[in-house]
Amino acid sequence: MESCENKKCCCTKILLPSIAIVAGLTLLGFFISKGLTKIANQEQYVTVKGLAEREVLANKVVWPLPYKCVSNDMQKLYGEIEKNKNIVLSYLKDGGITDSEIVVSAPAVTDRLAQSYVPDNIQFRYQAEAVITVISPQVEKVIELMGKQIELMKDGVIISNEYNYQTQFEYTALNDIKPEMVEEATRNARAVAQKFAEDSDCELGNIRQATQGQFSISSDETTPQIKNIRVVTTVKYALE
Repeated sequence: MESCENKKCCCTKILLPSIAIVAGLTLLGFFISKGLTKIANQEQYVTVKGLAEREVLANKVVWPLPYKCVSNDMQKLYGEIEKNKNIVLSYLKDGGITDSEIVVSAPAVTDRLAQSYVPDNIQFRYQAEAVITVISPQVEKVIELMGKQIELMKDGVIISNEYNYQTQFEYTALNDIKPEMVEEATRNARAVAQKFAEDSDCELGNIRQATQGQFSISSDETTPQIKNIRVVTTVKYALE
């Protein structure tokens, strides 16, 4: 009897640790399996891009009006500059441009005979260049005045058409429309991701990563006052 009981006791001592080991290995395998499944699921994702575009009118214009005068007499030259300045200012103010929107620069006078190289055919010794610049939010009004500036020629003022004095149209209210455009771009990205998930027989999960692209502002040379604003967002969605 003692021998049998001793055998049972020994078997029990051996069996219990074995069961514990088997159970432990089983649980370990279960958790490893769940972990691998989770990792596999985490690796399933789709990266999409969403675009938002807006076409807006510029809300600021910088319009330089340069003009030149020539003379052999300095006093007459300054008199001509002052006369042309008053003609341009009257034209602008009659067109609805206010004093606060007008910048009058001091004229630059050149003595042609004092230059290192003097052409033989110089008829006038002195040349003066002056610039009156309009900086205004009244974009449409300025465009209208630009189209009628031939009236200045009728009064004897010739506006120079030089590359250094190009009219610039700007849009300065980008921060006001940024949130709506980012929301629209993200919504468009989600629509693309949803269609991809449906085609792949998957469920669209949460956003894993999102990147907002830079905003760009461009315009056409023929209509520089019309600005095209666009932004592209990149979004990574989990697939379940």
